[in-house]
Amino acid sequence: MTANQSAELQQQYSRRFAAQRDYRYRVWTVLTRDFFQPWVHGTAAVLDLGCGWGEFINQIQAGRRYGMDLNSESPQHLQTDVVFFSQDCSTRWPLGEGELDVVFTSNFFEHLPDKAALRKTIEEAYRCLKPGGRLICMGPNIQCVPGAYWDFWDHFIPLTEVLELVGFRVERTVGRFLPYSMSTGFTPPTWVVAVYLRMPWLWRWFGKQFLVVARKP
Repeated sequence: MTANQSAELQQQYSRRFAAQRDYRYRVWTVLTRDFFQPWVHGTAAVLDLGCGWGEFINQIQAGRRYGMDLNSESPQHLQTDVVFFSQDCSTRWPLGEGELDVVFTSNFFEHLPDKAALRKTIEEAYRCLKPGGRLICMGPNIQCVPGAYWDFWDHFIPLTEVLELVGFRVERTVGRFLPYSMSTGFTPPTWVVAVYLRMPWLWRWFGKQFLVVARKP
């Protein structure tokens, strides 16, 4: 990535999320604590793919925590024990085979430039996960937001409910999980988010993002 591309990425991220930064962090406190933490045991090795400003990886309880992103501002927002990798995710990761218990990614795959990059990224996740390790991913379901999806010009890949996972066994697929965006529009109190997570019947009305949990055999 060139210096200009890196600066452009920083500008995109700041423009999209800076105004709601504190609110987003509080929302992710609820999401991490009430929904995602049960998938991650306290001694797990976890990689947050496209970690951004660390809303997930800073708050998940784990033994070893890693973040990967091309945003050069990311390390400034990560806790000191989070190991940061600044690299193209479709190239080989600086981790050994079977070193991770969980790879988590949120609203990231759609930013990859093509299906080849997506496949290589998923292959790296598979390589680095232990047998029994999980890939947890969420992102916009374009069947629910076909127009709004393209409002952000850097959304390259239209992902639907099921990703083409390389060798994974899908444990859970939810076509409608969270609302589309927490960076713009309605920002409900965090207690509403907690209630929403406990009432899956609401998801089919308001959910615009998919959730996939896949396991390496």
